[in-house]
This record gives sequence, C-alpha cells and structure tokens, in this order.
Amino acid sequence: MTESPDRAGKSRPSTPSLWPAGFAAGIVLVLIGLVTSWIVVGVGAAIAVLSALLWVTSSSRDLRDEDEILAHTDALEAEAAAGAAPAPAPKKELPRYGRNVFLERATLGLGGVVGAAVTAPIVGFAVVPAFVGQKEEQVNLGPLDNFPEGKWVIAHFLYEPFEPQSVGRRTAYIRNNGFVDNVPSLTILSNRCVHLGCPVQPSGPVDENATSIETEPGQSVEIIGAQPSNFSCPCHGGSYDLEGNRVAGPPVRALDRYRYLIADGNLVLEGRFSVSTVEGEGADAKIKAYRLYPPGTHVDGPDQWMYPFTS
Repeated sequence: MTESPDRAGKSRPSTPSLWPAGFAAGIVLVLIGLVTSWIVVGVGAAIAVLSALLWVTSSSRDLRDEDEILAHTDALEAEAAAGAAPAPAPKKELPRYGRNVFLERATLGLGGVVGAAVTAPIVGFAVVPAFVGQKEEQVNLGPLDNFPEGKWVIAHFLYEPFEPQSVGRRTAYIRNNGFVDNVPSLTILSNRCVHLGCPVQPSGPVDENATSIETEPGQSVEIIGAQPSNFSCPCHGGSYDLEGNRVAGPPVRALDRYRYLIADGNLVLEGRFSVSTVEGEGADAKIKAYRLYPPGTHVDGPDQWMYPFTS
C-alpha cells in the first residue's frame, strides 16, 4: 500500500492494489520461460503487460479522485468566503511530499538499479547460451579404408586441433554399413550418455592394439577395433542397443549421432544431432532425428515442451 499527499501536505493511504504482484509474477514467468519454453515466455509477458497497464490505470484513478476531492473542497471554500465577504480567489496549492515519501521512492529506485545490475549478467550467462548456436565439430578421421565394412571401430579424436587430450578428447563409435546407391552408409554414435552426459562404453571385446594417425596438423586420431553387443553407461546404468536405442536405465532417448561427409576419400565428422528412436538396422535404419538437445532432455512428446529450444 502506498501513500499520497493531501491538501495539507499530510499523507493518506491510497487504494490497495494487487496489480504489482501480478506484474512481478509475469516477470518471474518470463525468466522461467527463457530456460524452459517460449510459450511460458509469452504467457509471462502477457501477464506482466496486462498487470502493468492495470496498475497504471489504478494509480492514475487514485490521482484523479484526489484531484476531484481537492477541486470540490476549493469550490466549497470559495463559496463560503464569497458569502462572508469578498476575498481573493484561493490559490491551489501544489502537492507536498514528505521526507519519508522521498526516501521511500529513492530507496526503491536505487534498489531496482542495483538489482538489475546484479541480475542481468547472471541471467545472461545462464540463459543466452541455450539460444545461441554453438560451434560444431568438423573432424577429419582419415581414409575410409580405416573403417572396414560391417565392423565397429572406436575413434578417439580432438574437438579442436592442438587441444590437450585431457580437455578436447572426444569419442565416437563407428560402423561402416557398406554402400547404398553408391553412397557410403555409416552409423556414427556419440559416446555421451543422454541421461547426464557420462561416457558410454562398449559392452564386448575391444582390441588391445590401436592405430594412431595424424589427419591434419595438431589432429591425432586413434582407431581401435571393437565387437560390442551393446553400449552401457557405468555411471547410472543406462543401456543402448547397437543402433543407439535406449533399452534400459534412466536415459530419455537414443544416443546422439554425428553427421558426416566423405571428402577426398576421408571420413569427416560434422556436428551432432539428437535422436528419439531408430527403426531398423544399419543402412536400412529409419532415424527420427532432431536438432541437438542437451542430455536429459526429451525431444518428442509432451515432455519436450518443458525444455529449452536449442540449436
């Protein structure tokens, strides 16, 4: 409840209003929507704008009512003075604000500025990356002959050339499915578990000998043969079949995959994409593909509405 000055410079309570609370609730929904869904952003913005308009209307109505009361009081005083004796018309006094009102509004204004200065960077760092396109990998894994048809290969590579192994090392599970209409078909799975991002491991024999090649300056690729029966996450028990479909545990979808191209006889990985499910196997697989989503995020069904739009 705020106070407004009367004729005598004293303060009187203004009409209580719930619109400030509605405005604050709308702002909160906007902030939540920036992390979850544009639909929530739209609802929050609508509530905030409507509440702000009604808040302004309510406040201005209080001021208009006060002006009418003051004008009526002036008229009565003028009539009384005219009946008693001629007197100069009373001068309308300007509203007076007490020191407490000034200090209250100054404190609120300063608090708002400080709050915005503190909150804006935090919200920016927390929210903006979800809506900004991230840099995609493009990694030369070497000649296609290093990936025998029908065999699984584990490929370790760097996200960017010259990065330390402990920082930039990535892993992909690759199977050459042969040619379809004279075009190479490969299954290339990311080793990032779609539950919380832990490294998925192949369940089955892995060759002891690895082949290391330098495909470009600063980019060393390590290739290891494997015979997996499935893929599993040692952290929380997630399990996937050879097409990356979830078969057990907490993951919410299939393993992410890599886009690829063949350039000058070399296999080149591009960015990853998310997959809900895969029907069929190998070159005949039908992949329900989506843009890349973070781990733990649903990509289809009603659950996807509660997650941010990413690219």
